[in-house]
This record gives sequence, structure tokens and C-alpha cells, in this order.
Amino acid sequence: MSKIQIENNAVNQRIRFDPLIVGSNVRDWFLLLKPRVISLVVFTGIVGIILAPGYANPFISLISIICICLASGGAGAINMWYDQDIDRVMNRTITRPLPSGRVQSSDALIYGITVSIISVILMFLATNFFASFILAFSIFYYSVIYTVWLKRSTPQNIVIGGAAGAFPPLIGWISVTGQIQLFPIILFLIVFFWTPPHFWSLSLYACKDYGRAGIPMLPVVKGARHTRWQIFIYTILLAIVSLLPVYFHFTHSVYMVAALILNVGFMFMAICVLLEKQDHSGKSLRSDKAARWSFRFSLIYLFFLFLALIIDHYIYDLWGV
Repeated sequence: MSKIQIENNAVNQRIRFDPLIVGSNVRDWFLLLKPRVISLVVFTGIVGIILAPGYANPFISLISIICICLASGGAGAINMWYDQDIDRVMNRTITRPLPSGRVQSSDALIYGITVSIISVILMFLATNFFASFILAFSIFYYSVIYTVWLKRSTPQNIVIGGAAGAFPPLIGWISVTGQIQLFPIILFLIVFFWTPPHFWSLSLYACKDYGRAGIPMLPVVKGARHTRWQIFIYTILLAIVSLLPVYFHFTHSVYMVAALILNVGFMFMAICVLLEKQDHSGKSLRSDKAARWSFRFSLIYLFFLFLALIIDHYIYDLWGV
């Protein structure tokens, strides 16, 4: 019996004896929205709303946040529907509602489309056409451009597809102002350049999963050593982009200090990934411990970087310090 067959048998055993898999329930429909994935994305959208100039009606802002949340969740459900074939052979996704059989395929697709449409219509009625258009485009980008086209066709899927998760701060800003400006574009770029080192760290220790599923993630196609260098390069680019709000005087010392500290931390993680003890091909000899820490730190990095934007905004722009 081959190694892959043994692994697949182990996966099947997980499904067969998992006590949670006893038909669909409310929790399964909630999981289809990828709540853990969208939580950080929605937070960046909230920051976009807070930083936008002018008066942001609290009720309208709340609706905008709900719309961003629904749009991200709806796109996530469509993504799960399309990817259910590869989710069945990946250890980290096998217990999702669709591959485990707890939710029917057609139901998940209808659910994802319906939630997405509701989010766009509600955004249009509550804010403006421009915000609803960008919201609709972000759904299309993630569901079709990334999920259907890029993910299975190119090792640059994460780089190009990273735009999908970078739209929320832009959408949040436009929902308040009705127009696009340089600051929200920079916020978009921060998330865009954050995405590759974030997901490539994950792909280093989930490489076998992606290889089994036939997904051309960078370490599968180009190897672990090449991926380590790409993580390092994109972390440098991210550091540069994250300081643009300071360069253009959109932020002040609070954000600058926070950005410098967080970038030093992320650079340290990238260097650890690059220099981790490895074989001649770049595969870790320490169970990808550095990549796992880098992935976790990347989540902390983005959250606290955007939190620093809020704190800086309230201290200097609203309180006049």
C-alpha cells in the first residue's frame, strides 16, 4: 500500500468516527462562511470605515460591516462548494461540512450565492453604488478569479489572488465617502503584500496536503527553498508598504512606532524561516516550526497594525494631541 493510500485511509477513518458528523446543523452553515478567515478581513473593513473622513452614521456603518461580513462569508461558501473535491483529500479540510457530507453540494452553492447577493443589495441601499460595486467585484474576484482560475493553475495564485482579501478597507472607506483616495489604496496594498508571506508560511507545512490535492502552491511547484526566499522578499516589501501612511503623513508617531516594531518582528520570523535547519532541497528538519510561528505571527501582525491605525487616528485626529 502506498503512502498516499495510507494517508487517505487515515482521513477516511477521521470522517467515519468523527462524532460531530451526524447531519447538518446551524454550526455547519456557519462554518460554510469561513468565520475564522473572515474575522480579520472584516476587521480591516471596520478600520476603513473609522479612518474615512467625514461623518459616519453609526447605523449605516454597522450595516456596511454586516455587508462586508456577509460578502466575505458568501464568497467563502462558494469557494467551499467549488473546492469540495480537493477538500476531501486534504487533512486540514476533510472535516468541513461539504467533504464530510453534512451539507449537500447544491444547497451550499445556493446558500453562498444568496448570501452574496443580499450583501450587495443591502450595501447599495444603505450606502452608495460605488461601495456596492466594489463589494460585488470582491466576491467575483475571490469566487471566480481566485477559486476557479488562479488557485489551480499557477503557483502565483496567492500573490494575484491576494487582492480578494485586500478589498474590505477600501470598501469600508468608500461606504462612508463614496469615493476612492490614496490612503485606502495604501490599506489595500498592505493587506495585498501581507497575504503571500502569510499563506506561503502555511503552505510550507501543509505542502503534502496541497501536493496530494494537485494544487500548484509555490512549495509544491518551486520547492521549499524558493518559497522561503519569497517569504523573505515579500516581508521586506510589506515593511516598505506598511510605512507609506507615515511617508504621506496620513498617520503619526503611534502608528509609526507600532509599524516599526511589528515589521522587525515579522522580519525576524521571515529570517527564521529562511535559515531554519533544512535538507538540500529546503525542506525543514524541524517539522517547519519556524513556518508555523511565522504564520501565527502574521495574524498578530495584521491585527495590531490596523489596530494601531485606529489608536493613532483617535489620539491625533480626533483628540487633537
